[in-house]
Formats: sequence, structure tokens, C-alpha cells
Amino acid sequence: MSRPTPPASPRPAPPARVAGPGRPKDLGKRAAVLEAAKRMFTAHGFDGVSMDQIAAEAGVSKLTVYSHFGDKDSLFAEAVRAHCEQGMPTCLFEDGQDAPLRERLTRIGLAFHAMIMTPEAIAGHRILCSPQVAASNMPAVFWEAGPQRVQSSFTALLERRIARGELDIPDPPRAAAQFFTLLKGEPHAQAVFGYCCGQPQESAEEHVAGVVELFLRAYGTDPAHRARRP
Repeated sequence: MSRPTPPASPRPAPPARVAGPGRPKDLGKRAAVLEAAKRMFTAHGFDGVSMDQIAAEAGVSKLTVYSHFGDKDSLFAEAVRAHCEQGMPTCLFEDGQDAPLRERLTRIGLAFHAMIMTPEAIAGHRILCSPQVAASNMPAVFWEAGPQRVQSSFTALLERRIARGELDIPDPPRAAAQFFTLLKGEPHAQAVFGYCCGQPQESAEEHVAGVVELFLRAYGTDPAHRARRP
């Protein structure tokens, strides 16, 4: 008679998973603080928001907010930078050899126009124009975090196109500023003022196409760029 088979030993329980380093969690908190800051600054202005309120809105401690951003000025700058990076990521200015110039300028123009016409961007512009903020260092912080980054990236793209012989621009930084100023145009000013003239407005595509056409007529080396549109 065979001996009974002893019951199988229970498998050892798998070891408890040890929590990984805190960096992913910290990045999540950082993103939550940035989103909360953008909402609060847009709704209440720079002076109308405290770090305590932003921490509560983000669901984190005030210490967490300070550990990531240092002070409110730095948090505002990072919120601006994040907004610009979301609307106009760095890859938008990466210039492959096969990217037609008009197409590249149009893509950048459409992204810029969409970014500056968001309610958050319009509200931020109004905040910067308020007497309290205009007299502070916040306009400089905003400029370095947002417009300066975009214009510097675009200037580098223009310089690459100049080197290829596609553009003839004696002052690339000035041309970059002109391009973005033209893109703002009347639509942005009317949005900031909350004014609607009652007349049919051209689409964003039409507006950007007109700016690109004007820019290429001024600086393009291709004779076709200088010809008038029919």
C-alpha cells in the first residue's frame, strides 16, 4: 500500500511591494500645483491669490508648494512657462530639412494664435496690465518665462532658414518680434478689451495665412513669395 502523499506546502506569499522613490509622486504634485495656480491666477489675479489658497486648491500642503517653487513670483513664472510649453512645445521649432518654409511658419502661427486667444491667456494679459502688477517685477518675469522663450526659439529657426538661403533677414530677432506682433493683430486686442465690432471676423486660418504671406513677401528669397496674390 502506497504511502499517502503529503499535502503541498503553501506557496510563500509574494513579498510586499516596496514603494518606489518619491519622484513620480512629487511630479504629480508639482503638476497639480501648476494647474491650480493657473486656475487661481486667472480667476483672482496675482495679488488676489495666496500660496495657502493654491495649496488648498491643489490638495497639497503649503510646504510642498514652497519646496517646488520657492515663492509666488517663481510659481507664476512656472505657470506661464507651462502654458507656453503646452501651447507651443519645443518640437514645434525643430526644423527638418523637408519641412516647407510656408508650412512651418503656418504651423507656428496657428499654434501661437490659439495659445494667446485662450481665456486663460486673455485673463493673464489683463492681470499684467493692472496698475499693481504693472508696477512690479511681474511683467519682466512673464516676459522671460513666455514671450522671450518663444521668440528666441523662433529666431533660431529663422537663422537656420537664412543659412539655407530661404530667407534674407538682416535682423532675425526683430523679424521674430514682427511675426508674433502681426499674429496678435486686431483679434487679440479686441479680445483683451472684450470688444466685438459686430462685423464678421476672419477665421484664425485666414488671419495666420495673411501674416505668413506678408512675412514671406518681406523676407522670402523665393520670387514666388514676392508676387502679389491674385
